[in-house]
Amino acid sequence: MILKKQTYKVDKKVNPLIGILLFFISIFLFILTVPLGFIYGIFHGLFKKGIVGLGEYLLKIAISIDQLGNVGMQHLLNLLWIKKGGYKFGNRDETISSALGRNNKLGTLTKFGSAIDKLLDYLDKNHSLNSIDYYIEPSEEILDQLAWIHIVDKKLLALRPKEKSKYMLPGAQKDPKVSDVMVLTQKIMEDWNISLDISSFEYVGVFEAQADGKRPGILVRKTCYFSSYSGEMSIDPELGEIVWLRYQDRKNVCEVDTLIFDFLKDSDQLF
Repeated sequence: MILKKQTYKVDKKVNPLIGILLFFISIFLFILTVPLGFIYGIFHGLFKKGIVGLGEYLLKIAISIDQLGNVGMQHLLNLLWIKKGGYKFGNRDETISSALGRNNKLGTLTKFGSAIDKLLDYLDKNHSLNSIDYYIEPSEEILDQLAWIHIVDKKLLALRPKEKSKYMLPGAQKDPKVSDVMVLTQKIMEDWNISLDISSFEYVGVFEAQADGKRPGILVRKTCYFSSYSGEMSIDPELGEIVWLRYQDRKNVCEVDTLIFDFLKDSDQLF
């Protein structure tokens, strides 16, 4: 059962003067405390777990430096490494490699950015793609959504919206103040008149792609769950009609949903 509450949320706007003040305070504290803390951390790691502990500690430092670089160099990286409409560097919760990987998938790397990506790939196979972090805090470039995956006889439940050509999977917008389980349960009850069984929730995965109808570089991220339900399924005719889709119907869904179709097909859950 998955009941973990999501607490991350988009950064709030702050007074620029507060930002400047906090920057200088953080620099002062960094110079004052980090060297001592770093030395202690090295010895702590060595004494606790030996070389393994040291490696784990230094890896955390490396990731933090990478995240700092993603913020500190964001404007330069956005200028030199990605094409217009690419996924932007600068999310404080993300590493440079993760943002690089997203642009790799979107095909929005410049020649310079592609060269950097190939260099990293030579050193560590598929480095940027394997570094993509699907659990970073949301931003203006990432739209967070949820999807309920329900399959019967290897056919996937979906909605054909009224007067629209593309099918939609049952789902909802993420709410940073409420657990995924509660958000999905409430939305499915409202739209489909059924009650999802909270105790049967099973995590499927996170899928991410260019958002349909949005400017290039705006991604949609869907966190998907299986769950059984009770009740008789029905929807308001004004919303559309219930359909059951096969793998061949993937051509009529949004880009991120095609990834879900591929996953379900590869795991032998769809015809």
